Amino acid sequence: MPAIRTEALTKDYSTGFWRPRPSRALENLTLEIAPGEIFGFLGPNGAGKTTTLKLLMQLIFPTSGRAEILGRPVGDVGVKRRLGYLPENPYFYDNLTAEELLVYYARVFGHHGSEAARRAGELLDLVGIGGERALQLRKFSKGMLQRIGLAQALLNDPDVVFLDEPMSGLDPLGRRDVRELILRLRERGCTVFFSSHILSDAESLCSRVAILSAGRLIATGTVSELLAFGVGGWELVMTNLAAATVARLGLRIARATEIAEGHYALELPIDAAPDGLLRELTAAGAALVSLNPIRPTLEDVFIKKVGGARERATFHHGAHRDHREKT
Repeated sequence: MPAIRTEALTKDYSTGFWRPRPSRALENLTLEIAPGEIFGFLGPNGAGKTTTLKLLMQLIFPTSGRAEILGRPVGDVGVKRRLGYLPENPYFYDNLTAEELLVYYARVFGHHGSEAARRAGELLDLVGIGGERALQLRKFSKGMLQRIGLAQALLNDPDVVFLDEPMSGLDPLGRRDVRELILRLRERGCTVFFSSHILSDAESLCSRVAILSAGRLIATGTVSELLAFGVGGWELVMTNLAAATVARLGLRIARATEIAEGHYALELPIDAAPDGLLRELTAAGAALVSLNPIRPTLEDVFIKKVGGARERATFHHGAHRDHREKT
């Protein structure tokens, strides 16, 4: 049984004042996410990611289609007790301290007295909030508020967690901590569904990803499937390399980037023999720093897929407009 399943999920909003017209935010989204999976939901701003999460949490309702969580329709009260949710821009009672806020939420989930305080303390420790827990939330930075949001999403020890841009506002150390936390959730069998525009995090965390553009699903699969394009060339990084030597290489290299004086990154085409060029450059007095294959990243796939989807949408829109003008 899938942990999360959507079938032709569609959402229209009405836009305009005098003559409202439907605007489609999500169109026929069909997905299945397995239990214990970390699933990345990717797309540019306005792609429909937050709309999807709000539909799954039943904060808004679909125009058509259906969705299930843990085998039950979204909105089932028994299922909601097993969910955690971090919205993109969480809002808290900012006159409360971090500890007071989490104790309040712990009581909402049925913890009472010292048990609520203990559970709140555990979660604050887990997300790295120390002495700051006694401060009012209005004094917290965006990154610290994001940590509090993660803590409240995990208070009920959920089976499925929805995270909308969980890395937003975090510094590199905070992002590392959140990545480790998500991996720990997977280890205990929790299903994590998160949207993000930080593609390196999705690439390092997710077993599968989906790419959304203009409300439409344009690609889905494992990260290895989406990146299965093979080696695209070689990157040769050399030091003690004279500019004149680089200039003589000409068309034998695809690109040369000067990192620092005498320090170059040379991009070789896939059919070039890097070992022959390496011998030539070391004979000229240069030293090898690194030699690596150039492979596509998830960011490369994302840009290619989203760019292609936008071009197709522009073409179809233009063709439809031309047809209307002719008729």
